[in-house]
Amino acid sequence: MIESRILLVDDEEEVRHSSAQALELAGFRVDPFAAAELALEFISYSFVGVVISDIRMPGMDGMTLLQRIREIDAEVPVILVTGHGDVQLAVRAMREGAYDFVEKPFAAQMLAGTIRRALDWRALVLENRRLKAVAGKRDDIEQRLPGRSQVMVDLRYRIRAIGAADADTLIIGDTGVGKEVLARTLHDLSARANSPFIAINCAALPENLIESELFGHEPGAFPGAIRPRYGKFEHGRGGTILLDEIGSMPFDLQAKFLRVLQERVITRLGSNEVVPLDVRFIATSKVDLEREVAAGRFRADLLYRLNVATLRVPSLAQRRADIPLLFLQLVRESAARYGRDEVEVSQAMLAEMAERDWPGNVRELRNAAERLVLGLDSAPLEAAKEESGRLADKVAAYEKGLIASAIAAHGGALKPVYESLGISRKTLYEKMQKFGLDKKLVAADFPTDGEL
Repeated sequence: MIESRILLVDDEEEVRHSSAQALELAGFRVDPFAAAELALEFISYSFVGVVISDIRMPGMDGMTLLQRIREIDAEVPVILVTGHGDVQLAVRAMREGAYDFVEKPFAAQMLAGTIRRALDWRALVLENRRLKAVAGKRDDIEQRLPGRSQVMVDLRYRIRAIGAADADTLIIGDTGVGKEVLARTLHDLSARANSPFIAINCAALPENLIESELFGHEPGAFPGAIRPRYGKFEHGRGGTILLDEIGSMPFDLQAKFLRVLQERVITRLGSNEVVPLDVRFIATSKVDLEREVAAGRFRADLLYRLNVATLRVPSLAQRRADIPLLFLQLVRESAARYGRDEVEVSQAMLAEMAERDWPGNVRELRNAAERLVLGLDSAPLEAAKEESGRLADKVAAYEKGLIASAIAAHGGALKPVYESLGISRKTLYEKMQKFGLDKKLVAADFPTDGEL
């Protein structure tokens, strides 16, 4: 059984130290942090514990931390610590999903009682999820990566197969398909789930500091290096490191990273001491790395070393049949996030959603759902109600897209198509004839990936 942990975030060292000491005396395992960003790396969908954070802090404050935690898992209990003048802010935080708040100065015994109730509640949440999965209902993976198309069913199967394997993984997919969501899912399925998940955007690292950021440095390693500093790799020991858009990593740094992958050791700048590294690496790319190798921009040996397990995330164009259900789920999530009533989405609008192109994929679809919930985009609903004839056309277009996506997902094989759609073979043939669908042409237009 995984031990519960308390993540305590406060930028004031004396308060942090005294609070941690009091909670440890009360029997809790406490991990104190001076910055919210450090605590956030321990949050996952399977996190067993409670987060306690001061509201007012430099950098990421308690309210922002609450929002970021809810993006990962809305049912992680967050207790906010407030000053005398922050009670109204704390009440607003409760409306936005905080578990509770305590006002300074507080009695350690009172805080301990709140923590125990929060731990009991979190335990019930996790047990409920486990029982749903055992009962054959939607599990955590399907909740995070929804879709009934064959490509998504196969993708989830591969995730379950390699999630606990601790193998380095390469995730390939277009912008906005959910590569980081998939990476977090792999982390949560592994034995490293209760250790840090550190996401590094390779395209955003400053070139003059990139080695220091990744490997760390000793005092005097370069001008301005006054104190020793852990790098991202060392900070993530025991956990998972996500290298987002690894194709953007500078070519000369790729050779050094290859050594880290092969030998699982690092050397800080300005030091000769070798530091062992126990991490799992997950890399993502929106570009074809084999083409980058051919163009001389990416090392072939690094690609081969990363490519222990490869997952390809399909675009919405490759799973158009999933768009209506996915949009409905995103609308429900947005309504819950913003505290709004659920918006009724008509079949006409769903048909329009399925008909559209979504170059930004799930990210763009989520933005559309949020605009609808916030009342910023009602035009599709109004347009669908203008003419009954247009409504029929949209429904027909939706039906055509649904069938075409199913044919593409099954590589042109028709038996699994009519079985998955719940119609007879005769009905499928009639509709294909009606819509002018040729199974060979459809499969060619929407190829499935053999690696899924």
